Amino acid sequence: MGISGIELCRRFYAEVVGPLVDVPHSAALIGRGSEVLGYDDEMSTDHNCEARVVLFVEDSAYVAPEVPGEFLGRATLVEVQTLSAFFTAQLGFDPAGGIRAEDWFTLPEQQLLMLTAGEVFHDDLGLQAVRDQLAYYPDDVWRYLMIAAWWQVHPELNLVGRVGDVGDELGSALIGSQLVDGLMRLCFLMERRYAPYAKWFGTAFGRLSCGAELEPLLRAVLRADGWRDREQALRAAYSFVGGLHNRLGMTAPVELGVEQMWGRPFKVVWGDFPGALAGGITDPAIRAIADRWPVGGIDRLRNVLWNPADRRAIAAVFG
Repeated sequence: MGISGIELCRRFYAEVVGPLVDVPHSAALIGRGSEVLGYDDEMSTDHNCEARVVLFVEDSAYVAPEVPGEFLGRATLVEVQTLSAFFTAQLGFDPAGGIRAEDWFTLPEQQLLMLTAGEVFHDDLGLQAVRDQLAYYPDDVWRYLMIAAWWQVHPELNLVGRVGDVGDELGSALIGSQLVDGLMRLCFLMERRYAPYAKWFGTAFGRLSCGAELEPLLRAVLRADGWRDREQALRAAYSFVGGLHNRLGMTAPVELGVEQMWGRPFKVVWGDFPGALAGGITDPAIRAIADRWPVGGIDRLRNVLWNPADRRAIAAVFG
């Protein structure tokens, strides 16, 4: 590829755009695009991979400076925004007015990642301060999302064996893959990193500090030929992720044990991570949400339907 997208845009601002702007401004590579996340490669240049800058100014009537149509062999783009208009368009509200718990729960991780990744090239107007607000979930929201993530894993651990025991190896493998996804998401939460959407999810996981060590355990789950091997591999992966939690030190150590639910011949590792995390939530509003079935954020919206009474809230979205 020669030059990364973020370096291309950095140079485009420094060499072309910046010298032409004569008003207080902020400038960044932010928002959509693989280059914002640092995952762009040669294939990424086949569409929408311009030398581009988002230029933030105070006056919405400001006209972008005229720039050459090409820079280092790429098309160019200067997008002019005000901070308020840009973040309102991206989030549905202006974070300058504060971010409520319900706001955090309705913001997809990918959206938060796009707004906090990339790079700020110049900052007269406080763009980085807004990004700092969005950098990661507040502590109580973080704890709640981890509770919800553990509950994505716990109820289905024994189903890998239960389904396989009746001869449905395809179903058992599918459940195993969903549990792998759940454990990976827990790792993003534990490392306080927003997870990208499916295209870059595995790539980003590999860059977590736990990725290299955990990946072989997760691959063993996915490669298992039968449910017994799959179940054993899941116990190892779950135990590893449980150990990560305990090393965080955010709760008292959670003891892990092997259980056979309802006395059935399916062995799962269990630790009461949700209970340990719940004890640290101090915000009464978030505690009330956690005391219900912990759904999680908007990325897990489908799980709201666990509680039939919540169907009315979902129906209102389509009303």
